[in-house]
Amino acid sequence: MSIPLLRLGARAVLCSLALSAGTAVLAQTGYPSKPIRLIVPFAAGGTTDLIARVVAEPLARELGQAVVVDNKSGAGGTVGAQELVRAKPDGYTLGMATVSTTATNPAITPKFPYNPETDFTPIINIAATPNVIAVTAKFPAHDYKGFVQELKNNPDKYAYASTGSGSITHMLMEMYKASTGVQVTHVPYRGAGPALNDVVAGQVSMNLDNLPSSLPFIKAGKLVPIVVAAPKRLAALPNVPTFKEVGLEPVNRMAYYGIVGPKGTPKEVVDRIHAALKKVLANPVVQQHIEGTGSMILGTTPEQFAEQIKVELALYRQVVKTQNLTLD
Repeated sequence: MSIPLLRLGARAVLCSLALSAGTAVLAQTGYPSKPIRLIVPFAAGGTTDLIARVVAEPLARELGQAVVVDNKSGAGGTVGAQELVRAKPDGYTLGMATVSTTATNPAITPKFPYNPETDFTPIINIAATPNVIAVTAKFPAHDYKGFVQELKNNPDKYAYASTGSGSITHMLMEMYKASTGVQVTHVPYRGAGPALNDVVAGQVSMNLDNLPSSLPFIKAGKLVPIVVAAPKRLAALPNVPTFKEVGLEPVNRMAYYGIVGPKGTPKEVVDRIHAALKKVLANPVVQQHIEGTGSMILGTTPEQFAEQIKVELALYRQVVKTQNLTLD
């Protein structure tokens, strides 16, 4: 046998040993052997929280260990995301990843504290959901044409609530303002729950929110939907136009909700969690709950989710540059 073949054989043996070692470590630790913490970087009651709680219990059954949802809100999701970045990459601390934490917030914030492309280990993108601009029941206009006219006739009279500065709800509304020339004051909150509370109470005139968290208030008549970001009109809101329909296709973007681990999470652990989540998403009851919120199930591979994060981050960096957006 020649020296090159010997080297090739040695390399193959080393690779085989490395794979065996990884499998052995996973087997020895019996992952998971203790409860798993799932960080939700927003307050309870928002769409990210709803999606996390829908999958947490069935995921726990698949893995044989409790999956504990832990809400860590603040700074448009940055506080919770940073906590995940600092966690040990052993699969026992996971986090919900959204457009806000992986694209809009990093895109608009100077000297952002983490890199969404390199500081996370993507596992799966669970679902995507439409966004909606909704107003209080007392707002003077209840259709899109009247809504725009009211804002143009009364610049700076009204305010809108977002889930935080740099969040997708902030960035999309600012894109909308830049595209239409309307003037509405931004009021950031620490998540969708608190924002919705003040809009429903009439303290703020409107919000741009993920549909699942706003839909119960819309159905109850406490909020009036004006326009949605979705591929087409929604069955739940058949009379509400999409941004594309009103000539604002760049604003017609949905939000997504995935699960990531800290940088360096072992592939064996990623594969274990991903396989379990695929089973969870195949469950008709889980599908019904997720789709019942107005969301669409994705169930991507880790590689597909990594690419989505890359594309979305590049898009919003361009939006920030084009629209000259800054944090309030």
